[in-house]
Amino acid sequence: MQTQFPPAAQDALAAVAAVDLVKVYGSGDTAVRALDGVTVGFTRAQFTAIMGPSGSGKSTLMHCLAGLDTATSGQATLGGTDLTRQSDRVLTRVRRERIGFIFQSFNLLPQLTAEQNILLPLELAGRKPDRHLFTHLTEALGLTGRLSHRPGELSGGQQQRVAVARALISRPEVVFADEPTGNLDSRSGAEVLQFLRNSVRELGQTVVMVTHDPGAAAYADRVVLLADGKVAGEIDRPDHESVTEALRSLAAQR
Repeated sequence: MQTQFPPAAQDALAAVAAVDLVKVYGSGDTAVRALDGVTVGFTRAQFTAIMGPSGSGKSTLMHCLAGLDTATSGQATLGGTDLTRQSDRVLTRVRRERIGFIFQSFNLLPQLTAEQNILLPLELAGRKPDRHLFTHLTEALGLTGRLSHRPGELSGGQQQRVAVARALISRPEVVFADEPTGNLDSRSGAEVLQFLRNSVRELGQTVVMVTHDPGAAAYADRVVLLADGKVAGEIDRPDHESVTEALRSLAAQR
């Protein structure tokens, strides 16, 4: 299961990558090394899950790769752009124009309709929507009859499907999903995961998902395993059994 990764900056297929990424919180005796020299690339048009025990650094890695947090050292690159060397203004534009986000808590604006929430990233970027893509996404996600409804009038599963459409409507270089099924029942969660899988196959979307759920990870093409802030291995073509066994093995080593 142990895998040596090539320098991600040299991987022409990497949509987003980390090179010797270090993140330290605090200082002195209370310092916590959340990431300890992580080098890993995430291939374009692939669905990758990041997994590991609690405190392994998976959310920190995602936040650094998405420009939501700053690394202590090393590089986080998006399509060749070194995010660790950009100003806050540039990072804000990168997140708005080149990255899609799906959060566990949906993060929809309650005063806006579903359609307005979906189109919000384009409005903020001053871009006109691709109506063909909008129609495709909303039909595939079963939202056609709910577009005039506000989040409070939608179920949890419907709200997350709105969030998925919002993340994809701008055709981002990568979609980051942080525990996207954590607040959903099993059926709604499976529908969201299947659509993310389909978006990779049909739209060529790159998806990077943080999850603790082996069942959710089984929808991915690949699983990257973290432990104690380091890459601990990976699983290609994962299934529930292989992911569960890998996590059990990591826990036994702690």
